[in-house]
This record gives sequence, structure tokens and C-alpha cells, in this order.
Amino acid sequence: MRVLHISAECYPAAKAGGLGDVVGALPKYQNQSGIAAGVVIPKYDLPWIRNRPTEVVYSGAFRMANGVYYPFAVEQTGMDNLGFPLFFVNIPGQFDRQGIYGDASGWFGDNEERFVFFQQAVLQWVLQFAEKPDLLHCHDHHSGLIPFMVKYCPDYHLLKDIPTVFTIHNGEYQGALHWDKYPILPAFYPEASGLLEWNGNINSLACAIKCAWAVTTVSQSYMEELAYTSNGLESLIRDEWPKCRGILNGIDAQVWDPQQDSYLPVRLATDVDAFKQENKNALFSRFQFQEQDPVFTFIGRLVREKGADLLPGLIRQVLDSGLAVNFLILGTGEADLHDALRELNWVYRGRCDAVLEYNEALAHTLYAGSDFLLMPSLVEPCGLNQMYALRYGTIPIVRTVGGLKDTVIDLGAFPEEGRGFRFDHFTVDDAHHAIWRAYSLYQDSSQMKSVRKRIMAEDFSWEKAANNYFHLYQELV
Repeated sequence: MRVLHISAECYPAAKAGGLGDVVGALPKYQNQSGIAAGVVIPKYDLPWIRNRPTEVVYSGAFRMANGVYYPFAVEQTGMDNLGFPLFFVNIPGQFDRQGIYGDASGWFGDNEERFVFFQQAVLQWVLQFAEKPDLLHCHDHHSGLIPFMVKYCPDYHLLKDIPTVFTIHNGEYQGALHWDKYPILPAFYPEASGLLEWNGNINSLACAIKCAWAVTTVSQSYMEELAYTSNGLESLIRDEWPKCRGILNGIDAQVWDPQQDSYLPVRLATDVDAFKQENKNALFSRFQFQEQDPVFTFIGRLVREKGADLLPGLIRQVLDSGLAVNFLILGTGEADLHDALRELNWVYRGRCDAVLEYNEALAHTLYAGSDFLLMPSLVEPCGLNQMYALRYGTIPIVRTVGGLKDTVIDLGAFPEEGRGFRFDHFTVDDAHHAIWRAYSLYQDSSQMKSVRKRIMAEDFSWEKAANNYFHLYQELV
């Protein structure tokens, strides 16, 4: 079976969040299980891409509805043991920028248009294949128009019988375009225009849900949540429910392996307690926290969706209450949160430190050296950070939402099989109580050690998820 994954991100070439991790891991495990899976993403001007040699495998042009042709090339990278073939779509003037969705100046104003071009280029390239893919797997709204294009655009009519799977990694972003932008689309049958429309706009996410052969999300709980809260798409999700299913993501156990992780100051040998303490010592040498006290860490985008706007108030309340803990924040996001966290660095020096950058090496050390991971998410379709934390013996503190609900069993409710601490309400008080519960566990060193060893044995590798996708593909093909 030949499968082409179409995405805006793919680790390690281009990653802004969990989408990149998933698309960088799922095809690798699919190839190991016998599916011939490849990935195509735009060619950004990013360091990993810039420093790899590529070979042009196709040059051509796609035609927009206004009759204008747009040239592009498809390049394949070599020299890397990714576990799958990786292709870049090079569209001059569109993606050759130093960012995926934006740069230091902010979000690019033409993101929706850029990804419409990307999708057309991908299909124009696929048309030339001697052996067509058996299935097209589209990820998020950046490739959400492809299920429509292959069915209702004459230019791509030869691809209409190829099944399409559409995975919603984050339903918060829908790729909406005003109708005055329709000339950038390929020509389509007029009677199909209603499939593009949702609430008065061209909506890539809604269109994909209508047109794809199957729709998946990255956890069962998130699939259920979308039916009742999805930024106006609730009725559509419910109408299309028979073709929807949740498939929980996995993590790349080869990348996230405490015994082999080259980012870590100290790798795991046989002693879990020594592994945790030595990596914690590495954090103390950099951040100069109170060494006898637990470290609570947040890693991710500093945006409301991730619960980051709770952090300033939460940290103040916890530390002002006298609880002897350390907080460490790693990530980038909204400017006002950057300012608030810089202030906390100064006010609570020695107890709080925020590193406002993307730093993959430091992230790995934090998973290994921290005691607890904070994920107070407002929305969390699946979440990978909690799985990374479990693998490295760091206990997650999460809000009961989406994939966090599916992967973190509460230690209070189920002491023998719990994996972390959950709280229900998106409030500082509820999150504070969860931190207090975690702090209480930390005071019981024997119980803390027992929980660490148990959660590190949990298996969230990609094999199960890859097998679930394989069965879905078989049903469609």
C-alpha cells in the first residue's frame, strides 16, 4: 500500500508543534510495518532544510481558476535516515521564508493563500506518478482542500478514485478565506461550490470534513468534544459522524528514549532515581533553584489554547501561598505573556525562570530533570508532552480535556494505576489545588519513586496508532 502524507510540518525539517512530531513519526512506523509511506511539505527557508542537499524530482506549474499558471518544483532530500522519503514543494516567493507560519515580525498575512498553492502543486505532481498513491492522508486545514480538489476540480479528475483521509490535529484553526479569493483555487464544478462554503467563507477545515472519505482526530475524547465545541462546526461534525473516529497519537520511542537520548546530560542506565537526580542537578547548575524542592515545568507555546495565560497568576498564587516549589517555563508565544513571565523572573528570582525560546535540547533535559510537567490546556486534541514526560519519569499535571483525559489517569482516583494529577476547571484555583496534590506526593519519597518507575513503563509508542491507521486504510482501499 502506497500512502502520501501531505502536511505543513514534519519533524525534523519543520516543526511548530505536535503536528510536526506526528508527521515525522507516523510514516516511519508505517514503513516499518509494510506501508510505503512518504511525506510532502512546503520548502521553507529553515536551517534543517537549508543545510540538506536536495534533488529536483519534478518541475511544473499549476493553473488557478483565473487561468494564471504558477511554476513550482518538487525536491527530495537525501542523506538522512528519516525512515521515509521526504519531499519539498518549492514555490518561489511563497515558502522561502524563515518561518513556517510567521517570523519575528508576526504571522504572515497570506498563510491561507500560500497553502492553497501548496495543495495544487502537490496534486499536479501526483498526476505525473507512474504508480499513483493508494491513499492520500491530509493533515489539518493546510491540506484540507485536497479531498475537494480531487473530486470536483477537472484538472485533478484522474485522482478522484484515490481515497482521502483527513486528520484534525487542531480544530481551532480552520483556514478560512473570503470568497473574493476564489480565483486562486483551481477551476471547479460550479455545483460543488457549497462544499467549500461554511458561514459565508471558503473554509478549508469544513470542506475537508465534508469531502474526505474518512475523518480522524488524534484522540477519541477530542473527537467527541468537537461534536459539541468546534468553533461553529459542531453540526457538521455530527452530520458526518459515521465517517469520524479518534485514533490516539503515539510518540517516537526511538527519538524519546531516555537510554539513548543524545540531548541529555545523563542518560538512563538502570537506576531511575539516579537518572532523575543527575539531570535535575544539570538544571540546578543552569537555573540555580532551591535544590531540595520539586521542579514544576511548562514546555510549549505560550498561548491561551495551551493554558499559558493561567501561568502568571498561578505561579504568583502558589509561591505567595508559601509552597516551596520551583517553576521553569520554556516556550514562545504571545508578547504580553512574555512580559508577564519576565516580570516573574525578577520578582521570584530563584523560584521561577522563563526561557522564552524554542530549544529542543533544553526541552529534553527538562523532561528528564523535572519532577512534574504542567499542562493546564484549554484545548488539547491529543498532547504529546505528557507522553514524553511519562517516558522520562516526570509526572504530568493536566486539565481533564481531549487526549490528556485519555492518557493521564488520576493518581487520587486510582492510586495503583494513576499516571498523574488531573483538574477539571480552567481556573487558577483548580490548577493550584492540583499542584498542591503533586507537592504532597513529592513529600513521600518512597511513593514518588514507585510512581516514577511505573509511569516510565507505560507504552505510548507509535506501533498501536500505526496499526489503527492501517486498518482504516484497508477499509477505504
